[in-house]
Amino acid sequence: MVSPYDFTWPGGVTAHVSQLAQELTQCGHQVTVIAPHSPSRQCFEAESFVPLGRSVPVPSGGSIARVSLSWWLYPKVREMLQEESFDLIHLHEPLAPILPLCFLECSNTVNVGTFHAYYSRQHLYRFSQPIIRRWHNRLHGGIAVSPAARRYVHNFFPRDYRIIPNGIDVDHFAGNAKPWPQYQDGKTNILFVGRKEKRKGLKYLLEAYCRLKWERPETRLIIVGPGDLDRDSQGIVSARNPGDVEIVGGVSYRDLPRYYATADIFCSPATGQESFGIVLLEAMACGKPIVASAIEGYMGIVKEGEQGLLFPRKDAQALAETLATLIDNPDYARRLGQTGRRMVEQYRWQAVARQVESYYLDCISENDGHSG
Repeated sequence: MVSPYDFTWPGGVTAHVSQLAQELTQCGHQVTVIAPHSPSRQCFEAESFVPLGRSVPVPSGGSIARVSLSWWLYPKVREMLQEESFDLIHLHEPLAPILPLCFLECSNTVNVGTFHAYYSRQHLYRFSQPIIRRWHNRLHGGIAVSPAARRYVHNFFPRDYRIIPNGIDVDHFAGNAKPWPQYQDGKTNILFVGRKEKRKGLKYLLEAYCRLKWERPETRLIIVGPGDLDRDSQGIVSARNPGDVEIVGGVSYRDLPRYYATADIFCSPATGQESFGIVLLEAMACGKPIVASAIEGYMGIVKEGEQGLLFPRKDAQALAETLATLIDNPDYARRLGQTGRRMVEQYRWQAVARQVESYYLDCISENDGHSG
């Protein structure tokens, strides 16, 4: 299993690879995870992790991708493949630089790629398509984590992609996590979880909260995520000082369920570039109602009036009104949370891994174990 992203930095793809590898190992497979790394940082847990290449930070879609850009990895990859004789190579973001491309260049076995990304602008594939098409042609199977991710890659590299979603450790979030006692004072707790990047839309939530707080003072906003507030968000908090804004910072995976348990409403106001929504599933696993922006990656998970409510992206006024609807109707909010809790069962890693395993067998059978 190959990832282009530094395995020592948290991120959606890294978590996906790590947890899928663990689940497939429990199913009896021998899984080796290969990814770049930062020697000074602690690595994500993986049963068998092989660090290959040091990473450099590269701007990507409003975020920072830490990937290796060294073609000197090529002989190391070729040597590894000769020694290991893998039955199948599963590449995550297989067209990302540089590690997956090295594996596709050297591989003589069945290659499966999972496409995670979705961007509203398609400059990356548009400009790189003629160059990287040769590597895409070496894939024997393609997985997309959502309809949005499939549409994004299919526009430039058409094929029959199997949609297999991200998974979640439902029991970790749906267990017996206790709310933080300091927030149990009768106020309605609105929770945001996410990296503090502009595309996560935190400033729109802060604008909405400032409006909401004026009419509904018994509310609180809890912000969980690594890093400082961006300039726009900090400016809103400093200028308007709404009160009861709790900036928690980064929290451990172990403690994260306690913040969901503390929340009455979970809000994700992302502006775009989201192919999926792991945080939405985490909140649903805790039985919390969702308020989310109506972007393609989220609408594949949240259905209006079923697991939560949707609002037009970047519309702080609409967001404030949507939050008010759930604050003023706690029974309705509770029903949405209960529906989400039932629906999230389909995203258990056990169920997702079975789909991936089945697809592996289909690809191996169709290609007789060889790339040809």
